[in-house]
Amino acid sequence: MWQRYSIAFKNYLRLERSLSEHSIEAYLHDVNSLWQYLEGIHPDVGPLQVHEGHISGFLQHLGELGLVAHSQARMLSGLKAFFKYLLLENLIQHDPAQHIEGPKLGRKLPDTLSFPEIEQMLAAIDLSSPAGPRDRAILELLYSSGLRVSELLDLKLTDCYFDSGFVRVLGKGNKARLVPVGGDAIHYTTLYIAHTRSQYDVQKGDEDTLFLNRRGTQLSRITVFTTIKTLALAAGIRKTISPHTFRHSFATHLIEGGADLRAVQQMLGHESITTTEIYTHLDRAYLTQTLTDFHPRGK
Repeated sequence: MWQRYSIAFKNYLRLERSLSEHSIEAYLHDVNSLWQYLEGIHPDVGPLQVHEGHISGFLQHLGELGLVAHSQARMLSGLKAFFKYLLLENLIQHDPAQHIEGPKLGRKLPDTLSFPEIEQMLAAIDLSSPAGPRDRAILELLYSSGLRVSELLDLKLTDCYFDSGFVRVLGKGNKARLVPVGGDAIHYTTLYIAHTRSQYDVQKGDEDTLFLNRRGTQLSRITVFTTIKTLALAAGIRKTISPHTFRHSFATHLIEGGADLRAVQQMLGHESITTTEIYTHLDRAYLTQTLTDFHPRGK
C-alpha cells in the first residue's frame, strides 16, 4: 500500500512540482523511513491511516537514534509534503503532520569571504594557463551574481545578455530569473568565450553550454569545487571554502552595503524572504563590530 502512494507522490513531485531527481529521492527516503518505522510497530497502518501520534513517535525515535535536529527537521519537511499531497488528492480528510513542530534549530551563519580575500583568490589564478581564463570567469560570475554552482554550470551561451548586463538563470524548480552581472564578470567571461572556449572541440549536446572542460563537454561540479579549494590554498586562505561561499559573500556584501533585502532575495532566487534574512544577522554583527571599532563610546 505504501509503495503505491509513494510512486504516485514521486510522479507528483516530478511532473507538478518540477523538482530535481536528487530532491525527489530525498522526499521518498523520508516517506520510506516512516514506512519502515511503522512496519515494525504498527504493520497494519498504511499512509491513509497515519495520525499525529505516529509521526511524533517517529520523530522521537529519530532523536533516540542520535539523528541531529537539522536532519530531523528535513525529514519532517518531507513528510509534511507527502501528507499535503494526500490531502490535495482528497485521499485523506485531515493532515496528520500539520500541527507537528520540528526540533528547535540553532541558525548557523554561513562562512563568507571578505572582499580582500576574494581579490587574493582572483589574483592566484594564472591567466596564462589553459584553464586560467575559464577559472577567472567562473569566480567572477559566482561572486558578481551570487549563483549556485548548479546554476553556473547550467548556463548557456544563449542565457548571456551581456549587452544588457544580465544572465538568465534556471534555479530550483526550473524557475527562471534574470540576474545582473558586474563589469569584471562580463569582461572575463567574454574573454573566456572568445579565446579559450573557442579552442575546445565542443561535443554534441554541449554546443550551447557556457562552461566546458578540455574535452568539450560540460564542466563538472567536482572540478569547480577542486579549483576553488586549490585557489584558496594558493591565496593563503584557511577557511572552509566552496562555490557556495561566493554566493554567501555576494549576499552579505550587498546587505552590508545597504542593499534592499527584497532585491537580494530576487537575485538569489529565494522563494521566501526569511531565507534571505539570515544575511541580516551577518550585517548586524558587522554593524556591532563597526560600532566597537570606531565609536568613542563603543568599547
